Amino acid sequence: MLPTPFGPVVQLAWVTDDLEATEQALHATLGAGAWTRMPGIHFGPEDCVLRGAPADFVADISLAYAGDLQLELIRPVSGASIYEEFLRERGPGMHHVCCEVDDMDAALAQAAEGGLDVVQAGTMAGGLMRFAYLDLTAAGAGLVELAEISPDLHAMFADIKARG
Repeated sequence: MLPTPFGPVVQLAWVTDDLEATEQALHATLGAGAWTRMPGIHFGPEDCVLRGAPADFVADISLAYAGDLQLELIRPVSGASIYEEFLRERGPGMHHVCCEVDDMDAALAQAAEGGLDVVQAGTMAGGLMRFAYLDLTAAGAGLVELAEISPDLHAMFADIKARG
């Protein structure tokens, strides 16, 4: 895995309006293994913010692995989010890279010290993962997700990888 000042890059992610077509394309080009779909993932205003304001949105997620690299597809379903904005403004495409962090609070402090803005952040239901998206678009670098991943979610990812 590619090391960064925040932690290793563990994922590439795309936003799409057609999960099946994107799954097939990434299987053919990157050798993505079996895809695992998670429809209707809800991110509520009690656990998620978009530009500092409570966010409430739903997305369909699909995960697979190409070697050790996780591939994530996100299809916005409803509500305002960086995924919906991206799809509306740019169309389907690569959205972000994800770095796994050991300590989200320390990573966010490091990002703030570096002048990096968080555009969306939150916690998945049940505390499976804390996430924050750093906005590097002004520098032409897009978005970088920071993710603090629980042992339970790591176990789920290992199961998905084993199916590939």
